[in-house]
Amino acid sequence: MLRTLNMKSMPIRLPIVIGAGLLMSLSLHTPVISKSPIVVAQSSAKSQNDSQQLKTNQRLWNQKNISNYRYTLSRSCFCTAEARGPVIIEVRNGRTTSVTSVATGQPVNPELFQKYDTVPRLFNLIKDAINRNAYNLDVKYNPTLGYPTQINIDYKSQVADEEEYLTIENLQQTY
Repeated sequence: MLRTLNMKSMPIRLPIVIGAGLLMSLSLHTPVISKSPIVVAQSSAKSQNDSQQLKTNQRLWNQKNISNYRYTLSRSCFCTAEARGPVIIEVRNGRTTSVTSVATGQPVNPELFQKYDTVPRLFNLIKDAINRNAYNLDVKYNPTLGYPTQINIDYKSQVADEEEYLTIENLQQTY
């Protein structure tokens, strides 16, 4: 059965369809709601606390004057298995000398762990997260030596797969 187009009803329906289309397109561009003053104040206080903890533990690490050491680093991320570890990082005279896979005992590409391959670089990662006002920063430090043992960073709450989750274990001074 063939229907004929009723041209008399077209002029009335067309503005309704256009109006509905405009409303739908506007709803796709809703404004972002800013943080309330309370959330901003809490964020600022947490940032100051994070900065103080960083300074205290960095000072403790520096006082120990450890320049030869090794540690195991594990990284949880949305990245290749090779970039996750766990790896053993060896540092001599403050410089990384090797990055070795725990699973295979073989060297891995050191560039994959360049941001995490010395304790001072781990401190820099934390400082960067504080300076960038990371949405969430959770750091645990070794109470004796001051180095970070756990670093969890979520830079932006609304962005997926940019988080950093690091575990630093078995730090041993070498000679």
